[in-house]
Amino acid sequence: MSLLIQILVTLTCVGSVYGQESYAGENITRILDRLLDGYDNWLRPGSGGMITEVKTDIFVTSFGPVSDVEMEYTIDMFFRQTWVDERLKYDGAVEILRLNNKMVDKIWTPDTFFRNSRNSIAHNMTTPNKLFRIMQNGTILYTMRLTISAECPMRLMDFPMDGHTCPLRFGSYAYTSSEITFTWRKGLEASVDCPQESISLLQYDLVGQKLSTETFKSNTGDYSVMVVHFLLQRKLGYYLIQTYIPLIMVVVLSQVAFWINKESVPARTVASITTVLTMTTLSISARQSLPKVAYATAMDWFIAVCFAFVASALIEFAAVNYFATLEANRLKKNARQKKLEVLAEARYDEEEDESASSPLSESGGLKKRYNSIAQSETDTGPPVPIFLQQGSAVPPIPALAGTSPIDQYSRIMFPLAFALFNLFYWIIYLGKDTMEQARED
Repeated sequence: MSLLIQILVTLTCVGSVYGQESYAGENITRILDRLLDGYDNWLRPGSGGMITEVKTDIFVTSFGPVSDVEMEYTIDMFFRQTWVDERLKYDGAVEILRLNNKMVDKIWTPDTFFRNSRNSIAHNMTTPNKLFRIMQNGTILYTMRLTISAECPMRLMDFPMDGHTCPLRFGSYAYTSSEITFTWRKGLEASVDCPQESISLLQYDLVGQKLSTETFKSNTGDYSVMVVHFLLQRKLGYYLIQTYIPLIMVVVLSQVAFWINKESVPARTVASITTVLTMTTLSISARQSLPKVAYATAMDWFIAVCFAFVASALIEFAAVNYFATLEANRLKKNARQKKLEVLAEARYDEEEDESASSPLSESGGLKKRYNSIAQSETDTGPPVPIFLQQGSAVPPIPALAGTSPIDQYSRIMFPLAFALFNLFYWIIYLGKDTMEQARED
């Protein structure tokens, strides 16, 4: 008997719950039928008199990537809009009507569009990603998931120590500010939510965002525009590894040639030309990741100065070799003149000895012989010293051996100048970056 009573109680409870749910469903259906009876979704709320205020906020689910070549960025977000439509007020036990996205087509919604977008996608898998709710006082919450590729004007003068402000502008397409105004739902501080896990970028850091409201003036009227400025700061690590450190190493390698003896012409020539070609290759590869801008970036200036140091090392060796050759020729000429003077003095002393002991005819013969020797030296050049004749050992020429004074000065001046350049370069650009961040804060 007790078991039968429990079964009856259970059936009664289930029936009552089912009845309540059925009653609630019928109640919501009646409310919707009454709301949509005579409702014109072509007219905005307060048409002909009041201004419709649309409150917006954004939840960023993913930010990036950012393209420097295309000068654009991609953002995935939940875009929320809230407004009051008094025609949709209702009385009932249900405080919030959570409706299907198909209900959106039956009521008026703002004609919001993104002014600086290049491509926009409304997600429809597996169903349209839209949320639609109606409150008792006629307040409507309309949320959709969007992926937008928007343009981001960039000034790359300080690349790669640069930062950019990428805007996102949206507003009404057809309604002027006298009909529809947009406001931030949670104020200027909290209306755009960017969780930390949603902003992990490879080349940039999203350091913050700034919200504002603008008025766009055109021939058809003034329009209310909402603006979000995403503040981006480029990460320097990639460019340090791929460009700056290799460039510095190439310049250091070019200055190693100053420690090679100047008589090692092939070694120094190969080292200088190799560093010049390597510098050219690095400069070309560094430019491929940038748009073809008409001005020089900070990296371009660094590459140009490094190329100047490498080219100067090659020119320095050319100067060392040129002056060494001049010195060698001068020493050869002096040695030749001294040799001729010694031969002339020896012949003159021989003539004096022979003239003192021989008749005049013999003296005339000696003079004739000396004149013929002088003539032969004039025609064929000075006599070749014994140590330069074939088969004899050739001693090193003093001008080509040892260290050149130019190399001695270059070993100190080139590294010092390059170190000072790096010091000023990084102080200027990194200091400028720090000042801009402090100014923004």
